[in-house]
Amino acid sequence: MSLRLSTVILPYRRWHEGGRAAWERAEQLGFHAAYTYDHLSWRSFRDGPWFGAVPTLTAAAAVTERLRLGTLVTSPNFRHPVTLAKELISLDDISAGRITLGIGAGGTGFDATALGQEPWTPRERADRFAEFLALLDRLLTQDAVSYEGDFYAAHEARNIPGCVQRPRLPFAVAATGPRGLRLAAQYGQAWVTTGDPKLYENGTPEQSLRALRGRPTSWPMPAPRSDATLRSSTRCC
Repeated sequence: MSLRLSTVILPYRRWHEGGRAAWERAEQLGFHAAYTYDHLSWRSFRDGPWFGAVPTLTAAAAVTERLRLGTLVTSPNFRHPVTLAKELISLDDISAGRITLGIGAGGTGFDATALGQEPWTPRERADRFAEFLALLDRLLTQDAVSYEGDFYAAHEARNIPGCVQRPRLPFAVAATGPRGLRLAAQYGQAWVTTGDPKLYENGTPEQSLRALRGRPTSWPMPAPRSDATLRSSTRCC
């Protein structure tokens, strides 16, 4: 097992006032990947500068050559699979195949009601994420998709020529419960975790590591797909 170090670059700097330099520096320091948060705003940054994830990653792709790039994480809170798929295919093309999509169910923060919707229940959020992920997988691997679901629809959505990375760009699926882990095993090339949510605020690193070691084996999961190995990606704050 190999250990790869990545970093997170928050999109609060103007591109020509430190934003560009941060992404270039990440590549110079030898990081495997650099991610940015895909939020409309985030915590204490809500009343300050905050820029969009996809435009930021597009600009980062233009000023780096080796560094992998991605979101940590995208969610259904303000995204739709059809439009997101088109953006991801374009971004994967511009970056010459260096994009990883970090994706999760989303939380209850500012993004959850920014479009005017009522807050989703935990059950609805989980149901939406499962449908979102399955449809996005199809959109990124098929030239034309039609679909009618409980929450999302696509009518003859075209995505030609598809991703540079085949069969599609990798998903890093954020999950903390049994259902999410099953989705990570089914669709993900990586699993994103911050450890046991109960330990997030006050737990020690040793407690989090013990929880991580025990979690995948204590919950029933399907066998990983034959085409890839599921990597674990631990976010350290």
